[in-house]
Amino acid sequence: MTAKALMFMGTGSDVGKSLIVAGLCRAFTNRGLRVAPFKPQNMSNNAAVTEDGGEIGRAQALQARAARRAAITAMNPVLLKPEQETGAQLVVRGQRRSSMSARDYFATRSALLPEVLSAFQELCADADIVLVEGAGSASEVNLRDNDIANFGFARAAETPVVLIGDIHRGGVIASLVGTFHVIDPDDAALIAATLINRFQGDPSLFDDGKAFIAQRTGVPCLGPVPYFPHAGKLPAEDVLALDQHMQAHDGEFVVSVLRLPRIANFDDLDPLKSEPGVRLVLVQPGQPVPVESDLVIIPGSKATRADLEALRANNWDVGLRAHHLAGGRILGICGGYQMLGRTIADPDGVEGTPGESRGLGLIDVETVLAPNKQLRTENARHEATGEALAGYHMHMGVTEGPDTARPFARVGHEAEGAVSSDGRVMGTYLHGLFGADGFRAAFLASLGATHTGTTAYEAGVEAILDALARHLETSLDLDALVALARQPAYR
Repeated sequence: MTAKALMFMGTGSDVGKSLIVAGLCRAFTNRGLRVAPFKPQNMSNNAAVTEDGGEIGRAQALQARAARRAAITAMNPVLLKPEQETGAQLVVRGQRRSSMSARDYFATRSALLPEVLSAFQELCADADIVLVEGAGSASEVNLRDNDIANFGFARAAETPVVLIGDIHRGGVIASLVGTFHVIDPDDAALIAATLINRFQGDPSLFDDGKAFIAQRTGVPCLGPVPYFPHAGKLPAEDVLALDQHMQAHDGEFVVSVLRLPRIANFDDLDPLKSEPGVRLVLVQPGQPVPVESDLVIIPGSKATRADLEALRANNWDVGLRAHHLAGGRILGICGGYQMLGRTIADPDGVEGTPGESRGLGLIDVETVLAPNKQLRTENARHEATGEALAGYHMHMGVTEGPDTARPFARVGHEAEGAVSSDGRVMGTYLHGLFGADGFRAAFLASLGATHTGTTAYEAGVEAILDALARHLETSLDLDALVALARQPAYR
């Protein structure tokens, strides 16, 4: 039997679409429904490796977890990973297809609609309800032609829409009512309801506002959904969330993270934010590497050579050397690992113009970038502490050299990563490594941190998802939402 579907669009970016869908995935799953999340097109450098060996946006992976099912590539068939100011890597059904400019993509993206619909149909065949998330703003009429992310998809699948507005940022009445006035009437006809998100205070004070919105739009106004204070503790995919939610305990052990321009997979840092003994510092461009740092992390990057150039432009290379000479530790993850080596060669122009860049020379390894992307989950064991950890590889390139004889970890009998001869500079391709509580505690303790090992990170994420589901159940009529959903009718 084909599932029913309901799509959630927003009046703008960051109005809470991803969080609402994640919470509803858990709430409906708790009621015994088979739920699947779906996002036709996403744009993010924070991706997750799927069970079927591809990659999707981090938000859809979290939504799949909320639905208590494995993440698969059908849940996010088109993923754009920005590589430069005007271009991105195109990932289709989990695999890298090409790199192109934004202009070229927008001109040709309609050709991807059949693949998007095929993925959607695959999910519908194995669910009771599919919760679809739109992208950005539903009212971007300048991008409506060839659209596959919002109304282009909704029209093709005849999927009803709930339009979300964020009252926290102000102007929610104008943004919701205004959307109806600027979009095509046939698109507006698909909107089955509006929804007020992130409300603070007495909800009865907005009763007149809801009535006005319903009167002007002709559809019911749902909510308001109160502000959810624990949202920043869930894995996020938008880089804005990194800057806004970099909250940490005022711990004595200082972990400084370089805020690279094209930072990727920054959810690697989330478990560190939960550690009471750790003070996590995001080093912004123009700021020096803090002298009080105990550990400096160079995170993943979507454009390693370009971010290495930016690192030098900020004089972070000088700060890293000073930190190392003073006895400090450095950890490079994925692209950060590549930067720590002697050279990064890109003979095929995988990340842009072919060429070679001089690395930081803190680990004796060399990297050659290659078109074939490594995508796989891994179970490993940290060499120094013996603790087990789980993570995933998501990189293009091969790193070799003398320091790989001192691996950071082992995957089975295979060496993974590298450690410098003095043991104070470490590199690994393993994303997600800090999610393992035992490893995280032992690793930090080995570097001198105290008050670690008291946080169960993954259990905490599950508890927040359950709390989010309860949060939505108290402010929304879930039965009414199910009633709004309907079986797709493809055009």
